[in-house]
Amino acid sequence: MNTPFNGFPEAADRIVYVRPVAVADLPDEIREQVGEVETVYSVHAPNGQQLALVADRKLAFHLARSHDYAPVSVH
Repeated sequence: MNTPFNGFPEAADRIVYVRPVAVADLPDEIREQVGEVETVYSVHAPNGQQLALVADRKLAFHLARSHDYAPVSVH
């Protein structure tokens, strides 16, 4: 059986992307707030807008899910 599946269009706007960010690549004012951590995680909307910057991956996924988003890892 070969049935095309177009996904769930109503959920397309509820996806966010989680990616690691090197603290060294952040602006000075944010680096000062981060402390000794070398990597933080950024949560982005599908259009690329940064929604949040958090200390670890698990927290990024929890934050997204608690706001009814479906998080996806980006490498």
